[in-house]
Amino acid sequence: MSFMLNRVSILALVLFIAGGCFAQPQQMPLDSILDRVQRGNPVGRMYDNDIRAMDEAARGARSWMAPEVGSGFWMAPYNTALWRKQPDGSSGMGQYMISAQQMFPNKKAQDANAAYMGAMSSVEKEKKKASLNELYAAAKKNYYAWIILRKKWGIVERDRRLLEFMIRNAEIRYRNGMDKLSAYYKAKAALGNLENMRSMLENEMVQKRIALNTLMNRNKLTPFEIDTVYSIRDYHGLLFDSALITETRSDIRAIDREIDLAHLQRHVELTKLRPEFGLRYEHMFGFGGLPMQFTLMGMVRIPFASWSSKMNKANAESLKWKAASLEQEKLMTINEVTGMAAGIQAELETKKKQVTLFEQNILPALEKNYQTMKLGYEQNTEELFMLLDAWETLNMTRLEWLDQLQQLLGMQVELEKILEIR
Repeated sequence: MSFMLNRVSILALVLFIAGGCFAQPQQMPLDSILDRVQRGNPVGRMYDNDIRAMDEAARGARSWMAPEVGSGFWMAPYNTALWRKQPDGSSGMGQYMISAQQMFPNKKAQDANAAYMGAMSSVEKEKKKASLNELYAAAKKNYYAWIILRKKWGIVERDRRLLEFMIRNAEIRYRNGMDKLSAYYKAKAALGNLENMRSMLENEMVQKRIALNTLMNRNKLTPFEIDTVYSIRDYHGLLFDSALITETRSDIRAIDREIDLAHLQRHVELTKLRPEFGLRYEHMFGFGGLPMQFTLMGMVRIPFASWSSKMNKANAESLKWKAASLEQEKLMTINEVTGMAAGIQAELETKKKQVTLFEQNILPALEKNYQTMKLGYEQNTEELFMLLDAWETLNMTRLEWLDQLQQLLGMQVELEKILEIR
């Protein structure tokens, strides 16, 4: 009985290990990869930390200046004998003083500073979106490239089996004097080229996996597979005007936020020209019967005086021109992006027509030509040379079609990057 139990346990262990060894890698669609890029890539957390740092700094925007306190002797003679009450009954000389002083900030200056510091993180929020958009585009390019590599690998694998059949058939025909030895060697060379291409494709697919794992901030060798389904989107009727670009582009919105910040910072500099008021209180303890005394003084800081306002006025003027410069940068960026988008849109439509021509005309015609040659070869009316030429033309055209499809998908990614479509 115990022997049977041991055998069952060993069998279960073997099945468990075998199941782990032959488990299929996780299949990840594009949306899942983009979600992992958003959550896992350090770029997002870096911007989150910068935003948090600025928001925390903004909490102190309405703080007051620190109070000032003092303590010490006030108008006390060096001769300490004079501190005491004199023999003639007169009071001593000198006092011990404590003092406190507080300046009260200007309310409008505080409001201006709070508005400026509260808006500082808005630029980083838009820059975060722009950086993530770049990462999304990189992930999609690697993902689509992997799809094309998988399709090429499938073509190579199918053609490899086909060539092996041709070679075996050619060997039989040659022994029977029905075919030429040169065609046999040509097929062997073609098979070697396919093996070489297969190795290159497998290496490139590994590189794409490493690139995507890097973007997701995972172990670079983590195995996974992709979903080979893709879609060609229609952007034919889209009008790329400044309104659309301004609405969709995070980098342009970041420039808008920088312009707002320049105006807010200029307002801060101008509010620094407003007066600030303060209060000073001093209390004196008299020596030798001298009565206690105090002073209570109001103070005003006058920053708008001509000799003290030059720096603030210069900073305000500088920020006005900085805002004007940012406006021109925004217009320049919009002009460049709209031109780039229109160019990619036109090229995308042309590439769609080329891919459609391959799929609907060129490849079906070459497939029929190959099938005709194959049928003739099987009926001994065509030679292996002719069949190899038909196969080679079809094979190269299929690979060229996949190259065109990859270019089409790459253009689509570039256009979506411009429009910040995830």
